Order: sequence, then structure tokens, then C-alpha cells
Amino acid sequence: MLLNFRVANHRSIREELEWQLQPVYEGDRPPGTAWEAVPVAGIFGSNAAGKSNVVDALRYMAEMVNRSHLLAEDGEGVSRQPFLSDVRETDSSWYVADLLVGGIRYVYGFEVDDECVVGEWLYTYPEGRRRVVFERTGDDFRVGSSQDRHKELHTVADVTAPNALFLSMAARSKTSTHVVDPVYQWFRSDLVFAGPMTEGPPLHRAWRLRDIARRLDRRGEPAHLRELLRVADLGIEDFRVETVEEERYLSRPASQGAVKDAYRRTHHELLLRHTGKRGPFEVPLKAESAGTQALVEYAFMLEGVARRGGTLVVDELGSSLHPRLSAFLVGLFQDPERNPHGAQLLFTSHDVSLLGRRAGEDILKRDQIWFVTKNEFGESSLYPLSDFRPRQDENRERRYLSGSYGAVPMIDDTFTLAIAGRGETGGEASEAGRPEDSEPCPGRC
Repeated sequence: MLLNFRVANHRSIREELEWQLQPVYEGDRPPGTAWEAVPVAGIFGSNAAGKSNVVDALRYMAEMVNRSHLLAEDGEGVSRQPFLSDVRETDSSWYVADLLVGGIRYVYGFEVDDECVVGEWLYTYPEGRRRVVFERTGDDFRVGSSQDRHKELHTVADVTAPNALFLSMAARSKTSTHVVDPVYQWFRSDLVFAGPMTEGPPLHRAWRLRDIARRLDRRGEPAHLRELLRVADLGIEDFRVETVEEERYLSRPASQGAVKDAYRRTHHELLLRHTGKRGPFEVPLKAESAGTQALVEYAFMLEGVARRGGTLVVDELGSSLHPRLSAFLVGLFQDPERNPHGAQLLFTSHDVSLLGRRAGEDILKRDQIWFVTKNEFGESSLYPLSDFRPRQDENRERRYLSGSYGAVPMIDDTFTLAIAGRGETGGEASEAGRPEDSEPCPGRC
């Protein structure tokens, strides 16, 4: 469970940005829960304001934890994307995650520049008091006094390259995993990312869809798949997995006679059954709409994070979904019966209907809504709805669209007049057509 995330000097994020996920309003908690972080949090804002960069910063942190040991092998420094305007190349970037894993709080962070890991630290709070697991400044490592029995950590420090994370090296050493493994495994397994479900080249998407069918064949049906398809009202009655066997050929070079060697290859195909005028018929998942494909993919992701109590991070939730389906996904995480382990859904979205209500209930609670805006210097900032002290009953969707919370695009009169004021001849708007000279239009304006 992610309690807090902080980042500085990453893409459009120059100064420190904090995503605080601990509850603010006790009365907005899902009934019967004592979760230490909100189960859902959404970021809203204008195009290019930096919403995706918040998600990208967390993704970068996870990739560094999972893959920084590979940097030690190629010796190519540290790959990063700092703020590019007036920040010097020597200015470092840093990332900090406050986690709750197995009922214990951990704070892990690191600071990097283009050449090496400048600093890194891991603290734990097993009894509410901070204990140092390790601290690192450049090539200097200090293992906390409570970790003295773990001599392996000192050995790992001796072989950790300047551009590799100590956490990654220690977890992969297999000698001291009981010390750092909870945090490492959270980044490796419990933190799951999803972007727009239509992204990626066609071949990559084909592999993803076939992998879904393979997992369905081996692991069985994910818990929410049928419910998602039912709510979507897609006319899908049932589904099955079919094993497809196809013949492939390997071509030899012309110098060897250009003989082709045949081999057989099998893969799995998910078929969805519909009803037509002439009876039932089946459609492979790859031939379904992007929205249907997205629902099936979400079902598998939901199963994984819900089972482990993990965190699903989605960039552009609702990009391929009807607003009703996006609200349904949010509701799954808000419901303690369907989400008994307190899994989280963190997302960015342009779907402002998620700020409204469904069946008389708020889709998102007051402490689950965040906004991103960008200033005239291209710097992104993140702030919560709770800064505005909103009433529980106010219409947040309408207030956001009217600009009460900021983070909405400002379209000036020049653009509006250019679009609305040109007639069939393409001429300029007449003086009488300007808003300041127009007569009132009650009932229409």
C-alpha cells in the first residue's frame, strides 16, 4: 500500500511534488475499514499539465529498483529525464516512497544524477519508531545498528556499482532478502502499471492478448471478468479459450539451398460468444473493440492486485471505457467486500464524470481527488481537492468544469471568435457577433 510519494526534477516536475494518500476525512472512509491509505486516488487536469509525468515518475522509480543492477553491467551512468529548462545538468533527481507492507511502514528513496546514485536510504518503522536499514551517500554505506546481524549487507555494499541501487543488489544477492525483500517485492510484484489499453505496436498488442488467453487457460477465470462484461452490456454471453496450432517455417540461407524447415507452434485464443440473427457466433478477442479488450485486461490486473493487496496505477483511466465502466472499476476498490486486502487504484483521467455521483453516492471521495496544473515556466504542481475544504454535498464535477478548482484549460476569446465567428464566406466575425456587443439570450446562453 502506497502511503505517500514524492519526486523532484523529473520531466515537467521541477520542485518537490508530493502525492499524499493517507485519509483526510474520517467520515469518507469506506464503511468498516481502517485502511491507512485511500483505496482510490485520481489526478485530473488539462492536457500537457503533467498528470502522466506523476505516474511516469513512480514508474521510473520501480524500473530503477527492478533493473538498476543491469546498469552496473554496462557502465553507462544513469538514464533519467530531468526538468530541462533552467535546471543544470548536474542537478540531481530524487524519488521517495512511503509504503505499508505486511503491516509495517517503510520509507525508501534514492537520489541520482546522470553519472551515479548520489544517495539512497531505507528506513523501517516496526514499532512506530524509525530504524535505519541502510543509508548511502555516494560510495559510503552505513548499515543500521539493528541490522548488524546481517553481515551480508556489508558484503553487498562492496560490490555495488556507483550507478546501481543498493536495494536492487541486496535483494538479488539472495543472502539478505529477509531485510530488504518486502520493499523490493512491492516494487517488483505488488506495483502494477497500465497505460491506455490501445497503446503499443500491433504485434506487441497481439502478444498481450494471446498472453491473456494463456493465463485464462492455465489459471482459470479472474474474479471480476464476467461481472465487468455484464456491466458493460456488450452482448457477450460466454467465452472460452481455444488452443490454436499453426505451422511455421524457418528459412535457410540461399547458400544452403534455400530449404525451409517446418515446425509447429501452439498459442491460445480467447473467443467471446455473441448472439446473432442466425444464432450464436464467436469473435476472437483480437477482433473485438478496444473497450472490450481493455475490460478483459483490467479483469486480470484487478485479480492480481486484489489478491495481494497491491497497487494498480493506470494512466488515462477511461480512455477506452464508457464513464459508467470507469465508475464501476473505481467502485470495486471502494468496496471492502470485493477488496478485502485494501488494494489501491491510482490513476490519471480526463473523465470528469468520476468527480460526480452514481446511484446517489460519490464515485470519488473528497480526499481521493487531486489536480495537476502547469505554470508559465512549464513546471507542474500537484494539489488536493481537500485544500479547498469542500463540502460533502457540493457538486464537484460542475465546480471543476467552471474553474473553481483550477487545472482546467483556459480558452481565450480569440480562439472562440475564430471558430464561431466565421461564416460561409470565411470572413471575419462582425462587430455585432462579438460577445460584448450581443444582446442577452435568456434560455440559451
